Amino acid sequence: MPYSRGNSGNPSRHDTGVVRIIAGRWRGRKLVFPALPGLRPTGDRLRETLFNWLQPILPGARCLDLFAGSGALGLEAASRDASRVRLIESDPVAAKALRNACALLEADQVEVFHADALAWLARPSPPAGTYDIIFLDPPFSGDLLNRAIPALEASGVLAAPAWIYLETARGAAITELPRNWHLHREKCSGDVCCRLFRRDPGAIEGAG
Repeated sequence: MPYSRGNSGNPSRHDTGVVRIIAGRWRGRKLVFPALPGLRPTGDRLRETLFNWLQPILPGARCLDLFAGSGALGLEAASRDASRVRLIESDPVAAKALRNACALLEADQVEVFHADALAWLARPSPPAGTYDIIFLDPPFSGDLLNRAIPALEASGVLAAPAWIYLETARGAAITELPRNWHLHREKCSGDVCCRLFRRDPGAIEGAG
């Protein structure tokens, strides 16, 4: 959906969307996000399924959302007691909206970085800690997911073990899956498929 930033550099209130946090301490709170091309929050049904899968490991987990967009995944994780959440977002308008949402929620455990996800993963400085849960939900257009997967595996930010969530268009090919990522859960709804992988750093064989 196209939008006009106007003179202020920000989208108008008519060029925004809203997504609701499903559960946890911010249950029912609404997140306002800019209506940017390619920004597509994970729907409530798939989000509920994903966080049911993650519930046993989510409390206290360190989470990384590499294509944060609306914040629906990362802030849902924070609402459900993740100890640390880092949101990476390349669009300055979306990054500003994420910072505003964190301020309204008083989400002290959430950090927002305005950065390109692939460049952030490839940065030469050592990572500031590792992450237990990673959300990979880039725009469906282009080939960002297949570029992000090997970059993530090589980045040094993955804990041992780690859980990686991938969201794709139904029928989209995943061509760059490491052999030590093992499919744990999978579900499709409408035109979208979601998959949760467990990464075992000790496994050099196996199917993805």
